[in-house]
Amino acid sequence: MTKTLNLIVALMLGIGTAQAQNVQELKLDGTYVNNTTGMVYLQKFDNKVFTTVDSASVVHGKFKFKTKILLPELYGLSINTSKTPMYIFLDQNPISISLDSTRNYSKTLVKGSVLQDEFNAYRQLRDVNISEYIKAHPSSLVSAYVLYRNFAYRLTPDQINENLALLNPKLNNSSFVQQLKVITEVMNQVAVGKKAPDFSATDPAGKMVKLSDHYQKYTLIDFWASWCAPCRKENPNVVAAFQKYKDRGFAVFGVSLDKSKASWEKAIRDDGLNWLQVSELVYWNSKIAKQYGVRAIPANFLIDANGVIVGKNLRGEKLHEKLEELLGSASVTKGK
Repeated sequence: MTKTLNLIVALMLGIGTAQAQNVQELKLDGTYVNNTTGMVYLQKFDNKVFTTVDSASVVHGKFKFKTKILLPELYGLSINTSKTPMYIFLDQNPISISLDSTRNYSKTLVKGSVLQDEFNAYRQLRDVNISEYIKAHPSSLVSAYVLYRNFAYRLTPDQINENLALLNPKLNNSSFVQQLKVITEVMNQVAVGKKAPDFSATDPAGKMVKLSDHYQKYTLIDFWASWCAPCRKENPNVVAAFQKYKDRGFAVFGVSLDKSKASWEKAIRDDGLNWLQVSELVYWNSKIAKQYGVRAIPANFLIDANGVIVGKNLRGEKLHEKLEELLGSASVTKGK
């Protein structure tokens, strides 16, 4: 499907009008197709984490929510709070849902939510140009969400602000726009040439470790997690760089966004990450990740002996090329 056709389809599927978010009574009736009993949990989305705000009993295969919640907004529906829920945009309209928990809720049907219809249509698109999408849906909360969740991590602060300016001002109070404004400020603070924020966290042995106590000639602050498949795929490349340049003054300082200490430690062993590692073990609620504006992993920041950022998100050959540029002809003397 071409970009032009994508835009035409997006326009035909409805632009919608921006609506102020208010605490209102949710009108949601559901049928749980997989069982006649059980529980369904309503969860609020915040910074990639879902928190349970209400639950409903399944009686004779039916359930209902009349909770007073912030609407319109993105929520999750789940039968198991330890697993990823079904993403669902809820608005002020009466909503009916046929909840199918198989195959990650992919067969679930939602009727009544205009925003959910827009979200489903968005997920069918390919090669989305986020600016063109926002122009087609300037008043939709879905536009703010996809800018926040799917595009912001690969855009510069200026590009994020340019896209924010395309949104209807009525969306300015949405959590996604508010968080994007904070993110752009943080990204400017951790740009190349700026001093990397210092931090302390515990290593696997429970010892508090401070970044600035371990500066080398060049140090890679590496954000990753055991559950992150792209991180695990990139780890052998970081290991190779570490082995090649460690005697020339290069070090790695790992920051994990893990939740499970056991999983974190196992991944360190399995991937041979023989450098300093710290973690708050709080997933995306990491204060360190927020300090650095990290919203997708793997992510990294290369700093010099004074803690100044000299490179960002150097992966694959780019990491080796940058280190060769900085250390290739340097002596083997270590930094601080």
